Amino acid sequence: MTMITDDLGAMGPLVARLGRAGQRLRRADRARPWVLDAAVVVLVFLLFCLPDLLHTLGGEDGDAPRRFRMTFTRLPVVGMLALQAGLVLPLLWRRWAPAVAFGAITAVFVLQWSLGTALRADIALFVALYSLALHGRLRQLPWACAVMTGALGLVAARVSAAVSVWDALFFLLSTATAALALGLMIRIRRAQLAGLRDRAAQLEIERDQRGRLAVAAERTRVAREMHDIVGHNLSVIITLADAGAYATDAAPERGKEALQLIGDTGRQALSEVRRVLGVLREADGPRGEPELSPQPGLTDIDTLCEGVRAAGLEVVYRTAGDVDVLDSGVQLTVYRIVQEALTNTLKHAGAGARANLAIVVEDTRLTITVQDSGPPAPAKRAGTAEKEGHGLMGMRERAALYGGHVSAGPVGPGWRVRAALDLTSEDGVTR
Repeated sequence: MTMITDDLGAMGPLVARLGRAGQRLRRADRARPWVLDAAVVVLVFLLFCLPDLLHTLGGEDGDAPRRFRMTFTRLPVVGMLALQAGLVLPLLWRRWAPAVAFGAITAVFVLQWSLGTALRADIALFVALYSLALHGRLRQLPWACAVMTGALGLVAARVSAAVSVWDALFFLLSTATAALALGLMIRIRRAQLAGLRDRAAQLEIERDQRGRLAVAAERTRVAREMHDIVGHNLSVIITLADAGAYATDAAPERGKEALQLIGDTGRQALSEVRRVLGVLREADGPRGEPELSPQPGLTDIDTLCEGVRAAGLEVVYRTAGDVDVLDSGVQLTVYRIVQEALTNTLKHAGAGARANLAIVVEDTRLTITVQDSGPPAPAKRAGTAEKEGHGLMGMRERAALYGGHVSAGPVGPGWRVRAALDLTSEDGVTR
């Protein structure tokens, strides 16, 4: 609505005032539609019915030429009022039942001209045709035009003594055509505006849906990041705490070292959690910008392995192929998959186990393999196929972003996680 008002204002103050007046009139009409219909009837009566009544009451024939006065029949006041009422009052339902109003007015119009009487209130027939074109059913217009042509032909025949039939038909049919065209034009314009409003509403709905989908995707991403960060660091902390508890009596210095490692791991986890949550907050006022840091990549896997080794898990890490040219998105995906796989190894195989980590790039394919030797003592492996955890689901979701897949299962006494990524596609789009 504001854009429409601005466009009207750009066209000039007079047009802007008329546009605002039209908008207020439409709002008032929607609130009390009967007021406008009654106003139309009153206006037609004052402009077209009242002059005929005054001339009849005053015994005058008006300012019409003598040949016209001799052609038409003068009716008494009661008869004139009846005909005027029959022409004007049906306009009250011209919008709600346009075909009925047009039919009633046409019937009175034909009766009036059959009596040889001319009334200014005949303008109601053109108003009824306009209303039918605007509010009625389009399939009703052909028969309405045929009826209108017949009625106007009767008028032309009645006035043939004073005016040429063809001249009368030209004038009357031109007026009827103008009324019909005006009604159709406004109808088409309203349909266009209604279509634009529906389109705008649909676009708003689609925008809200995209917003909700984006929020859901962001929540999933944050949940996955939090799971990777918190799950890994808590697993390391728990393992270090257990090792420190056993080492307190036998080797107090090892217990102190474990506590220091727990503190370092906790601070690292807290920093990463703050970073993830900080980007979700809007920076406003004195709070400033959130603390940001680069996303982890392949160069951070060495640090990741050192932390896992400190928790008691022996990790052998190797790479093959041109891994330095991988973009940041692939490196983050590889890092998170490795982090989750090592976390699961530490959780299920425990300290004292051995894990072999290999990252291999061959042409357009990247393969990640994490295979452990299993727990030092025979124990049932938790998190097997009967219950798939969030970690394995998260790894599969990350791999799917690059057209890849993840497989996990037992290999001998240990467990192997294998992920394959397609480096030529991201979400199915060739890069």
